[in-house]
Amino acid sequence: MSSQALSDIRESFGFFDSWEDKYRFLIDLGRQLDHLPVEERIEQNLVRGCQSQVWLVPTYDADADRLHLAIDSDAHIVRGLIAVTLACYDGQSPATIMDFDIEGLFGELDLVAHLSPSRGNGLRAMVAKVRSIAQAHA
Repeated sequence: MSSQALSDIRESFGFFDSWEDKYRFLIDLGRQLDHLPVEERIEQNLVRGCQSQVWLVPTYDADADRLHLAIDSDAHIVRGLIAVTLACYDGQSPATIMDFDIEGLFGELDLVAHLSPSRGNGLRAMVAKVRSIAQAHA
């Protein structure tokens, strides 16, 4: 995904008045993501703290100073949240990832307020894992 994808997500969220419409949009975003190959859906790639199963496979390109992320889940809404996370972080430098105010974005989109506490905690766990990986390469 790209900064254009993030702009599109922000714009699309602005069109919807009801949370139900935003929820459906998130599910549609998740359907557009590629699934991880079965061989990547292993214990070591699981993100701890998520209610659903979430697998994260990072690849760091040192020459370009870019972190590429492959993230997948077994839950439709979580895949939508992954799409938002990828729009923010995938292909960015570790420094850009660390500087990006993703909590501010979640507030702007009113995401966390409409998620169950366990889903909100899972989203934060996924973000913390990405930021931890970025910090290791910063």
